[in-house]
Amino acid sequence: MSRNEKDIVIPSGMEHYYNDFHFSPAIRDGNKLYCSGVIGVEADGSIASDPAKQFDCAFGHQLGSVLRAAGLGYEDIVEMTTYHVGLQQHLTAFMQVKDRYIAAPYPAWTAIGITELAFPGALVEIKIIAKLRS
Repeated sequence: MSRNEKDIVIPSGMEHYYNDFHFSPAIRDGNKLYCSGVIGVEADGSIASDPAKQFDCAFGHQLGSVLRAAGLGYEDIVEMTTYHVGLQQHLTAFMQVKDRYIAAPYPAWTAIGITELAFPGALVEIKIIAKLRS
């Protein structure tokens, strides 16, 4: 790989992010996987009005697809940043869903409250860094 090439990860079904919005779902660099933020969008492009369902979709479907495409799992996450619309209102539900996917030893985590996300109705965007397996 030349200096200007990037080792991108595009899970099946996420090609439109790269083609239409011009970003990679994830990039391998050195011993890390840098993942773009994911939201709880369903496979059909809809977003649930139920916060817990959105959070589950973000972790289970969107983030899980990126990790699997890179040959990784949730246990490989070393850092997580989450952006929340209504952080205080939804934090308990988010943590309950998060804890179904993320187990000890826990990654570093920063949660940030914001006013809106790029997708109307989205309540959370999850961005992670994972350690690649040797």
